[in-house]
Amino acid sequence: MKLKTAVLQHEAFLAHDPGPRHVEIPQRLVGLYRELARPEQRQRFLFPDFAAATEDTLALNHDRRYIAQVATTAGHSRKCLDPDTYTSARSYEAACLAAGAVVRAVDLVTTGEIDNAFALIRPPGHHAEHDHSSGFCLFNNIAVGAQHALKNRGLERILIVDWDLHHGNGSQNAFYHTDRVLFFSSHLYPCFPGSGALSETGNGPGAGYTVNVPLPGGQDDEDFARIFNELLTPLAKQYRPELILVSVGFDTYSGDPLGTMMVSENGYAYMTGVLNDLARELCDGRLVLVLEGGYDLGIMERGALACLGELACDQPLAKPIREHLYQAASPLRALEHAREMAKKHWTIPG
Repeated sequence: MKLKTAVLQHEAFLAHDPGPRHVEIPQRLVGLYRELARPEQRQRFLFPDFAAATEDTLALNHDRRYIAQVATTAGHSRKCLDPDTYTSARSYEAACLAAGAVVRAVDLVTTGEIDNAFALIRPPGHHAEHDHSSGFCLFNNIAVGAQHALKNRGLERILIVDWDLHHGNGSQNAFYHTDRVLFFSSHLYPCFPGSGALSETGNGPGAGYTVNVPLPGGQDDEDFARIFNELLTPLAKQYRPELILVSVGFDTYSGDPLGTMMVSENGYAYMTGVLNDLARELCDGRLVLVLEGGYDLGIMERGALACLGELACDQPLAKPIREHLYQAASPLRALEHAREMAKKHWTIPG
């Protein structure tokens, strides 16, 4: 069954330019945007309008003094917010629009106007903390979207899945003390930003609602399939979220210049398919993918299109590949450790 899938994109996302030697460059989206401009793609997907997030919306997750600090970068050719994060004249505009895109996607899926969405945005967001930038990120787009869903859309339970190469420290910290968000992350460890240890499981009412799967590197499609099949799926079915948000990083690709993982576009399609199935079973299909990292320009296009094919259910992963990954049983000690930690709070098979 063909689903109503929205793509959120904007030319302003190409105007954010951290500088010529930076890896998080506008070209990450150029080829993908060009492909999505083709008539056949315009017919496959919906392309809704959206507005920049207001200060009040950003303040759902960020300190107003920090928002004002980022705003001072507008119109300036180059400013440094931290050793990894630089801005250009339109970076503040792009960052506000990126958060606004996720908020708009949340609104569209919660009202049932669309089935699911992919926010193809930049700058990325999952490293941004309450009061400071980090790791190329200005505002935490997915956290702003989740806070909006909780505070303005009346939702009680949200699942955030983060499959970026790097741990989403900002997203974890935003919801570390609450049970209203279950944060699940698979990531390279130890690696930037240094967080995401197995023992980081939440605190107070949030105890058990942070689940980290720190990985040593070299993991491939089968390994990520096992993580999603054997740990994420039973967790999601117990938690029963009303909305699933996903931090999508393509830096786990086998050719990424910053990574050591070995995921292919088949792996990204499979993970999206698992989440799409869970969303349709648990929360009326409410699923929003949000772009984070990924620095190989080829996989940005191929990986995103593979995810979109799964979201729309019109170009799904080939059945033999899907069945092979569903049955994946390659040894993965990191998964076993994560499973044992999760069993302290959840009922996990195996």
